[in-house]
Amino acid sequence: MVGCGGTKSSNKSDKSKEVSTTPKREIVMAKLYDYRIVAEYPHSSKSYTQGLQYVDGVMWEGTGREGSSHLQRIDLKTGKIEILASLPDTEFGEGITHYKGHIYQLTWESHKAYLYDNKGNFIKTIPYRGEGWGITTDGEQLYMSDGSSTIRRINPETFATEESICVTLNGEPLDLINELEWVDGHIWANVYLTDAIVEIDPKTGVIVGFIDLPELRGRLHNNPEAEALNGIAYNPTTGNFYVAGKDWNRIFEIEILK
Repeated sequence: MVGCGGTKSSNKSDKSKEVSTTPKREIVMAKLYDYRIVAEYPHSSKSYTQGLQYVDGVMWEGTGREGSSHLQRIDLKTGKIEILASLPDTEFGEGITHYKGHIYQLTWESHKAYLYDNKGNFIKTIPYRGEGWGITTDGEQLYMSDGSSTIRRINPETFATEESICVTLNGEPLDLINELEWVDGHIWANVYLTDAIVEIDPKTGVIVGFIDLPELRGRLHNNPEAEALNGIAYNPTTGNFYVAGKDWNRIFEIEILK
Protein backbone atom coordinates (compact mmCIF):
# COMPACT_ATOMS: atom_id res chain seq x y z
CA MET A 1 0.00 0.00 0.00
CA VAL A 2 1.25 3.45 -0.87
CA GLY A 3 0.44 6.48 1.27
CA CYS A 4 1.02 10.18 0.73
CA GLY A 5 4.64 9.70 1.71
CA GLY A 6 5.12 7.30 -1.20
CA THR A 7 6.42 4.40 0.89
CA LYS A 8 5.15 0.96 1.75
CA SER A 9 3.37 0.95 5.09
CA SER A 10 2.24 -2.56 5.99
CA ASN A 11 2.21 -6.16 4.91
CA LYS A 12 -1.39 -5.91 3.70
CA SER A 13 -2.04 -6.04 -0.03
CA ASP A 14 -1.04 -3.30 -2.47
CA LYS A 15 -3.54 -0.48 -2.84
CA SER A 16 -4.16 2.25 -5.34
CA LYS A 17 -1.93 5.32 -5.34
CA GLU A 18 -3.57 8.52 -4.17
CA VAL A 19 -2.16 11.99 -4.80
CA SER A 20 -2.51 14.30 -1.81
CA THR A 21 -4.12 17.67 -2.37
CA THR A 22 -3.06 18.94 1.07
CA PRO A 23 -0.80 22.01 0.77
CA LYS A 24 2.51 22.23 2.61
CA ARG A 25 2.27 24.08 5.90
CA GLU A 26 4.41 25.05 8.85
CA ILE A 27 5.20 22.04 11.05
CA VAL A 28 2.88 21.72 14.05
CA MET A 29 4.11 19.50 16.86
CA ALA A 30 1.47 17.12 18.25
CA LYS A 31 0.55 17.42 21.91
CA LEU A 32 0.39 14.40 24.22
CA TYR A 33 -2.94 14.37 26.05
CA ASP A 34 -3.61 12.81 29.41
CA TYR A 35 -6.73 10.76 30.14
CA ARG A 36 -8.59 9.02 32.93
CA ILE A 37 -10.55 5.78 32.84
CA VAL A 38 -14.18 6.48 33.68
CA ALA A 39 -15.61 2.94 33.42
CA GLU A 40 -15.05 -0.55 32.06
CA TYR A 41 -17.65 -2.70 30.28
CA PRO A 42 -17.70 -6.39 29.29
CA HIS A 43 -16.94 -7.19 25.66
CA SER A 44 -16.84 -10.48 23.79
CA SER A 45 -13.30 -11.76 23.33
CA LYS A 46 -14.56 -13.34 20.10
CA SER A 47 -15.36 -9.96 18.54
CA TYR A 48 -12.49 -8.84 16.30
CA THR A 49 -13.33 -5.15 16.57
CA GLN A 50 -12.91 -3.19 13.34
CA GLY A 51 -15.38 -0.37 13.86
CA LEU A 52 -17.15 1.04 16.91
CA GLN A 53 -19.80 3.77 17.08
CA TYR A 54 -22.14 5.06 19.78
CA VAL A 55 -25.43 6.40 18.39
CA ASP A 56 -28.40 7.57 20.47
CA GLY A 57 -27.44 5.45 23.45
CA VAL A 58 -26.66 2.32 21.43
CA MET A 59 -23.20 0.83 20.85
CA TRP A 60 -22.67 -0.50 17.33
CA GLU A 61 -19.77 -2.68 16.25
CA GLY A 62 -18.35 -4.01 13.02
CA THR A 63 -16.14 -7.08 13.32
CA GLY A 64 -13.59 -8.71 11.06
CA ARG A 65 -12.01 -12.02 10.01
CA GLU A 66 -13.38 -14.32 7.36
CA GLY A 67 -16.36 -16.21 8.74
CA SER A 68 -16.71 -13.88 11.73
CA SER A 69 -17.48 -10.51 10.13
CA HIS A 70 -20.68 -9.03 11.49
CA LEU A 71 -22.63 -5.85 12.05
CA GLN A 72 -23.86 -5.99 15.63
CA ARG A 73 -25.14 -4.08 18.63
CA ILE A 74 -23.67 -4.38 22.10
CA ASP A 75 -25.43 -4.02 25.45
CA LEU A 76 -22.75 -2.09 27.33
CA LYS A 77 -23.88 -3.22 30.77
CA THR A 78 -23.90 -6.95 30.03
CA GLY A 79 -21.71 -7.27 26.94
CA LYS A 80 -24.51 -9.18 25.21
CA ILE A 81 -24.27 -9.06 21.41
CA GLU A 82 -27.10 -8.84 18.90
CA ILE A 83 -25.85 -9.78 15.42
CA LEU A 84 -27.84 -7.89 12.79
CA ALA A 85 -25.99 -8.88 9.62
CA SER A 86 -23.15 -11.21 8.63
CA LEU A 87 -20.81 -10.88 5.68
CA PRO A 88 -20.06 -13.86 3.42
CA ASP A 89 -17.48 -16.22 4.91
CA THR A 90 -14.97 -15.17 2.25
CA GLU A 91 -15.05 -11.49 3.24
CA PHE A 92 -13.23 -9.59 6.00
CA GLY A 93 -15.28 -6.80 7.60
CA GLU A 94 -13.77 -3.45 8.51
CA GLY A 95 -14.95 -0.05 9.81
CA ILE A 96 -18.53 1.17 10.18
CA THR A 97 -20.32 4.51 10.34
CA HIS A 98 -23.86 5.88 10.52
CA TYR A 99 -24.81 8.44 7.88
CA LYS A 100 -28.23 9.97 7.30
CA GLY A 101 -30.24 7.01 8.53
CA HIS A 102 -27.97 4.38 6.99
CA ILE A 103 -25.04 2.26 8.13
CA TYR A 104 -21.95 1.68 6.03
CA GLN A 105 -19.61 -1.26 6.63
CA LEU A 106 -16.31 -1.57 4.77
CA THR A 107 -14.49 -4.71 3.70
CA TRP A 108 -10.74 -5.12 3.72
CA GLU A 109 -9.88 -6.57 0.31
CA SER A 110 -13.27 -7.21 -1.31
CA HIS A 111 -13.43 -3.64 -2.70
CA LYS A 112 -16.98 -2.98 -1.58
CA ALA A 113 -18.98 -1.44 1.22
CA TYR A 114 -22.20 -2.84 2.60
CA LEU A 115 -25.09 -0.43 3.03
CA TYR A 116 -27.82 -1.12 5.61
CA ASP A 117 -30.81 0.75 6.95
CA ASN A 118 -30.70 1.96 10.56
CA LYS A 119 -31.96 -1.41 11.78
CA GLY A 120 -29.20 -3.34 10.07
CA ASN A 121 -31.22 -4.60 7.11
CA PHE A 122 -29.09 -5.03 3.98
CA ILE A 123 -29.79 -2.62 1.11
CA LYS A 124 -26.92 -2.93 -1.37
CA THR A 125 -23.16 -2.95 -1.87
CA ILE A 126 -21.07 -0.06 -3.20
CA PRO A 127 -17.78 -0.80 -5.00
CA TYR A 128 -14.57 1.15 -4.35
CA ARG A 129 -10.89 1.02 -5.26
CA GLY A 130 -8.23 -0.23 -2.88
CA GLU A 131 -8.60 -1.53 0.65
CA GLY A 132 -11.12 -0.48 3.29
CA TRP A 133 -9.98 0.11 6.88
CA GLY A 134 -11.81 2.87 8.75
CA ILE A 135 -14.76 5.14 7.92
CA THR A 136 -16.46 8.13 9.54
CA THR A 137 -18.66 11.09 8.62
CA ASP A 138 -18.99 14.79 9.36
CA GLY A 139 -22.70 14.50 8.64
CA GLU A 140 -22.33 15.56 5.00
CA GLN A 141 -19.45 13.53 3.57
CA LEU A 142 -17.70 10.25 4.34
CA TYR A 143 -14.02 9.92 5.22
CA MET A 144 -12.23 6.63 4.62
CA SER A 145 -8.81 5.22 5.55
CA ASP A 146 -6.95 2.44 3.78
CA GLY A 147 -4.07 1.78 6.19
CA SER A 148 -1.73 4.27 4.52
CA SER A 149 -1.09 7.87 5.57
CA THR A 150 -3.97 9.03 3.35
CA ILE A 151 -7.56 9.66 4.40
CA ARG A 152 -9.94 10.14 1.49
CA ARG A 153 -13.08 12.25 1.55
CA ILE A 154 -15.50 10.24 -0.56
CA ASN A 155 -18.89 10.61 -2.17
CA PRO A 156 -21.47 8.72 -0.07
CA GLU A 157 -23.31 7.42 -3.15
CA THR A 158 -20.41 6.34 -5.36
CA PHE A 159 -17.41 6.22 -3.00
CA ALA A 160 -15.49 8.29 -5.57
CA THR A 161 -12.59 10.21 -4.03
CA GLU A 162 -13.30 13.93 -3.75
CA GLU A 163 -10.23 14.88 -1.72
CA SER A 164 -7.11 13.12 -0.42
CA ILE A 165 -5.76 14.23 2.95
CA CYS A 166 -2.16 13.45 3.86
CA VAL A 167 -1.95 12.68 7.59
CA THR A 168 1.27 13.96 9.15
CA LEU A 169 2.82 13.67 12.60
CA ASN A 170 5.34 16.40 13.40
CA GLY A 171 5.78 17.09 9.70
CA GLU A 172 6.12 13.50 8.48
CA PRO A 173 3.46 11.24 6.93
CA LEU A 174 2.06 8.71 9.40
CA ASP A 175 1.04 5.33 7.98
CA LEU A 176 -1.36 2.69 9.33
CA ILE A 177 -4.26 5.07 9.94
CA ASN A 178 -7.12 2.74 10.83
CA GLU A 179 -10.49 3.12 12.61
CA LEU A 180 -11.90 6.68 12.41
CA GLU A 181 -14.26 8.81 14.49
CA TRP A 182 -15.43 12.36 13.73
CA VAL A 183 -15.61 14.60 16.82
CA ASP A 184 -16.21 18.37 16.80
CA GLY A 185 -14.59 19.03 13.45
CA HIS A 186 -11.61 16.71 13.89
CA ILE A 187 -10.96 13.06 13.02
CA TRP A 188 -9.70 10.72 15.73
CA ALA A 189 -7.94 7.61 14.47
CA ASN A 190 -6.36 4.42 15.72
CA VAL A 191 -2.84 3.82 14.49
CA TYR A 192 -2.71 0.10 13.71
CA LEU A 193 -0.36 -2.05 15.83
CA THR A 194 0.17 0.77 18.33
CA ASP A 195 -1.53 1.91 21.55
CA ALA A 196 -1.97 5.41 20.14
CA ILE A 197 -5.07 7.31 19.09
CA VAL A 198 -4.41 10.53 17.18
CA GLU A 199 -6.47 13.69 16.66
CA ILE A 200 -6.32 14.94 13.06
CA ASP A 201 -7.28 18.32 11.64
CA PRO A 202 -8.97 17.27 8.37
CA LYS A 203 -8.35 20.68 6.79
CA THR A 204 -4.57 20.19 6.96
CA GLY A 205 -4.05 16.50 7.75
CA VAL A 206 -1.94 17.57 10.72
CA ILE A 207 -2.07 15.47 13.90
CA VAL A 208 -2.61 18.09 16.59
CA GLY A 209 -2.60 15.72 19.53
CA PHE A 210 -2.62 12.09 20.63
CA ILE A 211 -3.16 9.77 23.56
CA ASP A 212 -1.12 6.67 24.38
CA LEU A 213 -3.04 3.84 26.03
CA PRO A 214 -0.72 0.92 26.92
CA GLU A 215 -2.26 0.88 30.41
CA LEU A 216 -5.49 -0.57 29.04
CA ARG A 217 -3.91 -3.83 27.94
CA GLY A 218 -2.81 -4.44 31.52
CA ARG A 219 -6.46 -4.36 32.58
CA LEU A 220 -7.42 -7.23 30.25
CA HIS A 221 -7.48 -10.16 32.67
CA ASN A 222 -7.63 -13.73 31.29
CA ASN A 223 -7.57 -12.42 27.74
CA PRO A 224 -4.56 -14.03 25.99
CA GLU A 225 -6.16 -13.72 22.54
CA ALA A 226 -6.27 -9.90 22.77
CA GLU A 227 -4.70 -8.23 19.73
CA ALA A 228 -4.26 -4.59 18.67
CA LEU A 229 -6.06 -1.62 20.17
CA ASN A 230 -8.84 -0.73 17.73
CA GLY A 231 -12.24 0.91 17.94
CA ILE A 232 -13.19 4.47 18.88
CA ALA A 233 -16.69 5.68 19.73
CA TYR A 234 -17.71 9.09 21.05
CA ASN A 235 -20.55 9.93 23.44
CA PRO A 236 -21.62 13.52 22.65
CA THR A 237 -23.68 13.71 25.85
CA THR A 238 -20.78 13.06 28.23
CA GLY A 239 -17.90 14.07 25.97
CA ASN A 240 -16.21 10.75 26.77
CA PHE A 241 -14.75 8.17 24.39
CA TYR A 242 -15.21 4.41 24.30
CA VAL A 243 -12.17 2.45 23.13
CA ALA A 244 -11.67 -1.25 22.54
CA GLY A 245 -9.42 -3.72 20.75
CA LYS A 246 -9.49 -6.77 18.55
CA ASP A 247 -10.75 -9.69 20.68
CA TRP A 248 -10.52 -7.61 23.87
CA ASN A 249 -12.80 -8.67 26.71
CA ARG A 250 -13.29 -5.07 27.84
CA ILE A 251 -14.50 -1.77 26.41
CA PHE A 252 -13.09 1.25 28.24
CA GLU A 253 -14.79 4.59 28.69
CA ILE A 254 -12.21 7.37 28.98
CA GLU A 255 -12.16 11.10 29.48
CA ILE A 256 -9.46 12.89 27.51
CA LEU A 257 -7.72 15.65 29.45
CA LYS A 258 -6.22 18.33 27.20
